[in-house]
Amino acid sequence: MFRSIVRGWFRKGSSSYNDFIKSLLSGDLEAMNEYMNKVALATFSYFDTGKQPSGSDPERFYHGFVLGLMVELSGRYTLTSNRESGFGRYDVILEPVNSEDDAMILEFKVFQPKKEKGLEDTARAALAQIEEKRYAAGLEAKGVPIGKIRKYAFAFEGKNVLIQGS
Repeated sequence: MFRSIVRGWFRKGSSSYNDFIKSLLSGDLEAMNEYMNKVALATFSYFDTGKQPSGSDPERFYHGFVLGLMVELSGRYTLTSNRESGFGRYDVILEPVNSEDDAMILEFKVFQPKKEKGLEDTARAALAQIEEKRYAAGLEAKGVPIGKIRKYAFAFEGKNVLIQGS
């Protein structure tokens, strides 16, 4: 069943990219949010994302899910996950093969009700972490101009997703 669901995400008409990838590449935050929330509602389980997820860290579930969506970009981008850059370890970096494309840094955060009021606070904290930890340092050292680096925060609470960018 899971195999069928995942194949369905990538089998959208004759387009070479799924809807999430198209909106990510174009920087369309509204479409990214719409897609992620639709898929999360239809496919995520409380056992994956709830207070007692099947794994010890629900962020890993979300991280793996988004990486799976981006796998088809492997010819256009070099995808790296959980590597050191700057003063910390980022979640995902998409480094473009072609210098005309923008690089992207993705940070995932799960809503923490004791620290944050809502998903907006969670997303802001993720964007702040990208800046504070200087995750762009590795890209900059490779010659990627700061203006060609997009930063995205993915905030999750169960089946709710909020993506913000800077």
